[in-house]
Amino acid sequence: MHKIAIMQPYFFPYIAYWQVINAVDTYVVYDDVAYIKGGWINRNNILVNGKANLITLALENSSSFKNINEINIIQNGKNTEKIVKTIQMAYKKAPFYNQVMLILENLFTKNIKISEFNYNSIIDINKYLGINTNIILSSNLAKDNTLKAQDKVIHINKLLNSNMYINAIGGQELYDREEFKKEGIELKFIKMGDIKYQQFKNDFVPNLSIIDVMMFNSVEKIKEMLNNYELI
Repeated sequence: MHKIAIMQPYFFPYIAYWQVINAVDTYVVYDDVAYIKGGWINRNNILVNGKANLITLALENSSSFKNINEINIIQNGKNTEKIVKTIQMAYKKAPFYNQVMLILENLFTKNIKISEFNYNSIIDINKYLGINTNIILSSNLAKDNTLKAQDKVIHINKLLNSNMYINAIGGQELYDREEFKKEGIELKFIKMGDIKYQQFKNDFVPNLSIIDVMMFNSVEKIKEMLNNYELI
């Protein structure tokens, strides 16, 4: 059974995204599709003073007429410095602050494009968490780029000899099991279980960035969370 997933490169996404990565053999970073303004490509929520707080990476001339891998991060340093300081202030007393901050500071100093940043964050966080999934960029695949939406996803599955495609639960509205079945591909969705953990002394705020998960939990605990889902 060769299981794959194909998802856009989000900015430090929440734990369910990592459940998908961990559940498959090959994970395709969908970097050559249109950038969506107001989505999660360059922003996410962290915990600041007990509440969800949005951090946003500033982009240069971002547009839905460009692909994700065509958009640069603004390089003046002020925005990234502000994000790093916000994370430092928010989590400096968190139990795993030192280990996690090393990963984050490294990422914020070496990337030009948002797709590179998010790809490298996947690689570095996977290494930290011990996730061994094969990660590839869709832009590196020799594929038919005239195809759209579900047809293109099925096409990529066939290119990679997949017989199971796993997606986040939100993909139920996008994909048709019967169309995948016709091509010999089983379509499954990950439904995240009830995941809670201690965030200082606050009431739990769910669905924050993986940054929050890593700041408050050991690698062993996070591995348990990665398997806390239902495949439907």
